[in-house]
Amino acid sequence: MITVCGEGLVDLVDRGNHTYQACPGGSPLNVAVGLARLGHPTSLLARLADDPFGRLLRAHLTAAAVSDRDLVHAAEPSTVAVTSLDRHGHADYHFYVQGTADWQWKPTDLPDRLPADVTALHTGSLATWIPPGAEAIEALLRREHHRGAVTLCYDPNVRPALMGEHHTARARIERLVGLADVVKVSDEDLAWAHPGRDPVQVAGDWATHGPRLIVVTRGGHGATAVTATGHQVTRPAPAISVVDTVGAGDAFTAGLLAGLADLDALGPHGRTACDRLDRDTLAALLDRANLVAALTCTHPGAHPPTAAEVDRAGAHHPRRTHPGRPTAPGR
Repeated sequence: MITVCGEGLVDLVDRGNHTYQACPGGSPLNVAVGLARLGHPTSLLARLADDPFGRLLRAHLTAAAVSDRDLVHAAEPSTVAVTSLDRHGHADYHFYVQGTADWQWKPTDLPDRLPADVTALHTGSLATWIPPGAEAIEALLRREHHRGAVTLCYDPNVRPALMGEHHTARARIERLVGLADVVKVSDEDLAWAHPGRDPVQVAGDWATHGPRLIVVTRGGHGATAVTATGHQVTRPAPAISVVDTVGAGDAFTAGLLAGLADLDALGPHGRTACDRLDRDTLAALLDRANLVAALTCTHPGAHPPTAAEVDRAGAHHPRRTHPGRPTAPGR
């Protein structure tokens, strides 16, 4: 089981003429749905409201076969993000977060330790820096880091308008990076955290402070993997016709974690397994995650593909996507 911790919110997507469509969203929820559609048992550890939007989110999770065992029933209302798209399909978000369900974590809402069947915990985005719940989630990550039984994955998913003072927010991000085994981060996030520096160089610095694998996504330009053992691999993104980019980064994260699960690189031996990834295996891992993200961009909204859809698309891009799931070195 892969557990994803964080927010599930509703995107009100501007469809023009002052018309908005309510769509399930939130980076952690999108990752959980993406993993489940790729065929991996997944649970979402989230606080969901008992309001119309909360019921929409629950129905979306059920349809994707995401386990509801870790959902917390919240008395507060659902979080809303108003989303507009530019002519290239890139999304801009305006969040309504005051007093909403996603950030009100109490220590009793979160487990002292994750269940024995959990191999990985992924978190990131708003839930890891909006108080009061951010502190409780960081405490959970710290406990699991010290326990060493699951792979910890982190995606900062920076939203500057909600992060407060730059130096404080960067310090929090880098504390969480230091607790993680796997980090997925966009070049835009790194440019915000360390303006003027090369994003891959920043990733290389981070790889000396705890994580075994850091992947920098660069939108239509693909992704670069940097490992603690010194490997650096860059792979291009597939050429696709973009409808919009909503949820693309989350789909990439789901593809990355699914690939690591296929390699048996999650769980108590995950750090060692990541250290053994060779360049060819890293290339295949990036190719499949890039393809998962690209297929998401061919639909409106966060609509990640199934494993079968990825396999079919991969068969059409043999030079660029290493068709089929990645295999471990030596297999």
